[in-house]
Order: sequence, then C-alpha cells, then structure tokens
Amino acid sequence: MARGGGGGRKNSEETRERLLTAAGEVLREEGYAGASARAIATRAEANSALVFYHFGGVDQLLLAALDRSSAERMTMYREEASRARTLEELVEVATRIYRTDLERGYITEFSELVAAAVTKPELREEIRRRSEPWIDFIADEWERVVGGSPLGGLLPAREVAYGALTFYLGVNLFSVLDEDASRTEAVFDLAGRLAPRARLLTMRLPRRGGRAKEKENE
Repeated sequence: MARGGGGGRKNSEETRERLLTAAGEVLREEGYAGASARAIATRAEANSALVFYHFGGVDQLLLAALDRSSAERMTMYREEASRARTLEELVEVATRIYRTDLERGYITEFSELVAAAVTKPELREEIRRRSEPWIDFIADEWERVVGGSPLGGLLPAREVAYGALTFYLGVNLFSVLDEDASRTEAVFDLAGRLAPRARLLTMRLPRRGGRAKEKENE
C-alpha cells in the first residue's frame, strides 16, 4: 500500500511539472489569448481538469510557470552579473541577458502576462510583486559597479532599474515592427560604444570624511 501511495505522489508531481513546462511553452508560442486549460493540458498530455486541481486555474498556472523560469534565470544572471567590474562589462552582461531572454522566449512570457494585466486587474498586483526582485537585481548591480561615482549620482540605481525594465517590456512590443531585432541591437551597440567614453564618470569620488581625516593627519 505504501509503495502505491508513493507512486501516486510521484506521478502527481510529474504531471504538475509537465503542466508548468507546457504552460510556459504555450504562453511563449501562442500568447496569453491562446493559453487555455485545454491547450496547456494537451501539450502536457494531461487532463485539462488537472490544471484546476493542481493550480486552481489557468492564471495561477501561468504565474507559477513564470515563477519557475524567473527563479532559474535569476540564479543564472546573478552569477553572470557578479563578474562585471566596469560599466562596459555591465553593458555586456545586459546585452547577453537580453539576447538569451529573446532567444528563449522569456521576454514574451513576461510581456504577455503584463499585457493581460491591463484588462485583468487581479493580475496587476501579482505581476508587480514579481517585478520587484528584478528591479532590485538591476539596482543592486548598478550600485555595486557605479555607486559612489559621478555617473551613479547622475543616474540613481532605482531609476536605472525602472528604465531598464520599461525598455525590456517595450522591446517585446516593438518586435512586431523590428522583426530582425536590428533596431534593438543598435541600441545595445550604442550603449557598448558609450560605456568606455563614460569611464571617467564611473571613477568613485573620495569620501569627504576620508579627506578630512587625511588633512588632520597632515
């Protein structure tokens, strides 16, 4: 009897994972409008009733799929960003993140849910809450690399993070007009060219307290 129960739990977990994978795929390929319980269950080779059994509804399943992909991406991108020591390197990391998310459809996954939230108020707080860790991530990396410099004072970390996320969402909408991504790539190319020229602005200024202490020692 115990063995049967364990097998049932394992099958239930496997079904849940298949539904999560299928939900992400359908959202990226068919969009929010095409992400029905039937479409997701068909791809997962499961009964559509299991969407409601495991997650309570389609939106909850889509949010759970977003949570899973976000956790995986956050782990990967934190490690990659931690190696950046200069503004140039930070721009290179941002470019790689954009290209990876575009290639794997993560931009579409997030943007489709944001677009759905426009007409579904119940989704807005869910999406806003899931955006905060990414805003914190961008702000923390910006502060780590350029904080305390003239550029850091000119461009505060939180504002940079909001701007980056806005650009990220806009890229997916603009892709309808920019099918080969050439215009978006041109923006990253421009940032890559400007970063070395801003090197002087990223030099950290000495702290006033430290300077005063030096004068006292003299």
